Amino acid sequence: MRIGMPISYSGGFDRTTAVIADYERAGLDTVYVAEAYSFDAVSHLGFLAARTTTVEIASGILNIYSRTPTLLAMTAAGLDFLSGGRFTLGIGASGPQVVEGFHGVPYTAPLATTREVVEVCRAVWRREKVDHHGKHVDVPLTPERGGTGLGKPLKLINQPVRPRIPMLLAAIGPKNVALAAELFEAWQPAFFLPEGSDAAFGDALAEGKARRDPELGPLDISADTQLLITEDAAEQAAALDQVRAKLALYIGGMGARGKNFYNDLAVRYGYAEDAARVQDLYLDGKKDEAAAALPEDFVRGVALVGPRGHVAERLAAFRDAGVTTLNVVPLAAEHADRVRAIEDLKGMD
Repeated sequence: MRIGMPISYSGGFDRTTAVIADYERAGLDTVYVAEAYSFDAVSHLGFLAARTTTVEIASGILNIYSRTPTLLAMTAAGLDFLSGGRFTLGIGASGPQVVEGFHGVPYTAPLATTREVVEVCRAVWRREKVDHHGKHVDVPLTPERGGTGLGKPLKLINQPVRPRIPMLLAAIGPKNVALAAELFEAWQPAFFLPEGSDAAFGDALAEGKARRDPELGPLDISADTQLLITEDAAEQAAALDQVRAKLALYIGGMGARGKNFYNDLAVRYGYAEDAARVQDLYLDGKKDEAAAALPEDFVRGVALVGPRGHVAERLAAFRDAGVTTLNVVPLAAEHADRVRAIEDLKGMD
């Protein structure tokens, strides 16, 4: 199993990148850089590409609305060139708060737009002339659609390192998961629960894989989790509190009632009553109570927290559920202990 790790996007590039060399020596396979309403991820990814030699780098994620499809393709080609073929383009729909509120562009038709973005990106990397006339992406614009009509199809000037750069889709809704299994090299779900994964994702994955082009190869499932290997009960409890806080934020606070995709996922995992209670508490401002209301087996199930033997068992559970890449957040307090945790995890596989 491959091991990845997300990098914080809230700090400076120099500080976060300086420690990656230690993780690279420890055997880390992939580094993911998120983009929210922070410094842009592309600058950070370029900095990482220049400061590393073997670790793969991935955007995790760039939203599909704030950059045109051709710009996403150009950016990916540039990062792939800079890294010597180590880049994966991770994309996703994000949400209306970021896309409309922060970027000021409409959040419409995420499924169809994602499909068209994939089509355009792969055409650019093959150096085909882009003359795309999709329903949601139309280049060049015609006069009827507000353009000058003077645009003409163009192809990428540079020769990409690879004619098909791997693409990852962050998705948890059934239709988006099916799209990931159909069109993408990799799929990244949120708070993956091995024991509930078949109920939550099984049908969607099967639907998408039935339409999958064999040339794409097997789907890489890159699951997020949090990691602390320790015998100390107090350290375990503190780490699980961090897991609880993150779950409560997403299940309780990432959207209104009836419009929270993460809450919907908890329901599909089999925690409908608990998800409703967590959301009610969180939206009422009772964040600590919301975190405390999360079931213990759910919290422990999505994390790798505990003695070495327990973590090894959970690692096997993730593998048996089809996970091929673990995207881990080490929770140890000291940097040296976090690096050691990555080494230990690699040794368990």
